[in-house]
Amino acid sequence: MSEKRTGIEDISLLGNPQANYGFNYCPEILESFENKHPDNDYFVKFNCPEFTSLCPITGQPDFATIYIAYVPGVKMVESKSLKLYLFSFRNHGDFHEDCINIIMKDLIKLMDPKYIEVWGKFTPRGGISIDPYCNYGKVGTDWHQVARNRLVKHDLYPEKIDNR
Repeated sequence: MSEKRTGIEDISLLGNPQANYGFNYCPEILESFENKHPDNDYFVKFNCPEFTSLCPITGQPDFATIYIAYVPGVKMVESKSLKLYLFSFRNHGDFHEDCINIIMKDLIKLMDPKYIEVWGKFTPRGGISIDPYCNYGKVGTDWHQVARNRLVKHDLYPEKIDNR
């Protein structure tokens, strides 16, 4: 008799009290599991209000709320591994725009989602805040056009800023 797979056999961090909080960028820590509803289109959204990275020039800390929303395909990201991954930016030196694009590309590589968007709302430093946004829709699907439309209309009517 064959063993039924649950889609979570490869998850090693969730529930593991020995999980390591690394201080250096580590995309290898990301884990995925099988989407039990791949025929449904639905959003999964993560909010990380305590994201920290370093300015690549000054070494000063940058703080942000990171919003990640995606429409899963076959794979989904496991949330504890995502938390550890985002924490791994703690000593990573990159500009805000680079961090957001790196996060999106790492998640695309991990999951191959139908659609994903990543938005960083960085707290002001020197009197200015930077809020980079990037997205991706799988080419050859309706989500590719959705990505273009959302990008073109992104922040057309800026919302109330409540994280600063």
